[in-house]
Amino acid sequence: MRICMMGAGYVGLVTGACFAESGNDVICVDIDTERIAMLKRGKMPIYEPGLAELVQRNVEEGRLEFTSDADKAIKRSLVIYIAVGTPPREDGSADLRGVLEVAKGIGEAMDSYKIVVTKSTVPVGTADKIHKILGQTTKFQFDVVSNPEFLKEGAAIDDFMKPDRVVIGTDDVRVAEIMKELYSPFCRTGAPILLMDPRSAEMTKYAANSMLATRISFMNEIANLCDRLNVNIDMVRQGMGTDSRIGSSFLFPGIGYGGSCFPKDIRALVELGRKYEYPLRILKCVDDVNRDQKEVLYQKVNQYYGGKLRGKTFAVWGLSFKPRTDDMREAPSITVINHLLKKGAKVKAHDPQANGAAERVFGKRIKYAATSYDALAGADALLIITEWNQFREPDFDKMKELMKAPVIFDGRNIFNPKKMRAGGFEYLSIGRP
Repeated sequence: MRICMMGAGYVGLVTGACFAESGNDVICVDIDTERIAMLKRGKMPIYEPGLAELVQRNVEEGRLEFTSDADKAIKRSLVIYIAVGTPPREDGSADLRGVLEVAKGIGEAMDSYKIVVTKSTVPVGTADKIHKILGQTTKFQFDVVSNPEFLKEGAAIDDFMKPDRVVIGTDDVRVAEIMKELYSPFCRTGAPILLMDPRSAEMTKYAANSMLATRISFMNEIANLCDRLNVNIDMVRQGMGTDSRIGSSFLFPGIGYGGSCFPKDIRALVELGRKYEYPLRILKCVDDVNRDQKEVLYQKVNQYYGGKLRGKTFAVWGLSFKPRTDDMREAPSITVINHLLKKGAKVKAHDPQANGAAERVFGKRIKYAATSYDALAGADALLIITEWNQFREPDFDKMKELMKAPVIFDGRNIFNPKKMRAGGFEYLSIGRP
């Protein structure tokens, strides 16, 4: 099948590469000519495990290409995906200007029947808006489909290749069959392809992300209370997670979620509720709790030192909002490090992938270490902000030799408190005595 991916960012690039891997002819379009030039040179604009190899293989085999010529790509394709950003406006609502501009461009370039699919996360009713725009700009027939993505950064390729489910929003039986054929290679093990109307598909994406974010904020609230009651959140988590009605996913406490999806999607849904005079009180609290949770690790540091942080040097392990990505959007590290800098502290940070992205956020205000041990040299304490696997089994004796004092503030609970104390460390974590 011939597919055009309008947008070669995170979602568009992963989706396009995975479709090409199953034998489709895919062309990714982006107005960012520098990004397209980079991709043509075989360089990845983002870090995602396995993506570079997937892209290279499919480019070499002629199934995947990149261009800034949208008209040509649209004309040669049957299925056209819209995969551009929907950043938040000041009020939290999703900014649809990019999506709607792309829809207008598709309508103007069409020379035959097309299936236009929204992959971007968009509010309920966006498919209707796209349908209206296309009807005003083309004389050719078309159909509009909502097909939300459910890709976790750091595991996006596996998520696409082995989905829990595929959601397809369309009212047309013929279009549904075409979309089912497109996704059939990824659903051979029984993953359901769920057919529904476009508005329900649009809501499904927001509702799913909102539920996951709610679980995170709920556990963070429980962990904060555990801190005050001398209760071990790890034990509580196990007791909850083994309840089949609850399950164990997204029950790990920490210092808040970040990234391009949860914060944006929660606020967009809250704003949608406000617009339709139905305030989503739980989700408003989820967002508030998450904002406050990003302050927790700094507060522990500040309390430990009695507010006297000026001149102290802190090592930071992890800058990206989660492991296996270089994404710094809404990362808790930004909140923590900015507080430390305002108090006159110095920061030496290491992230396996995000040092470069972090420099675009902090500039020269912090030092960037090439290795996790380099960050520790002369540090008064270590702050663990992102739970990269390579941080889980370090040489603790070497750590103590490098640091001024063996003090660790663990925002992700990656170490065992008893072992850390037995090893001579002052160890403060989240919700564990």
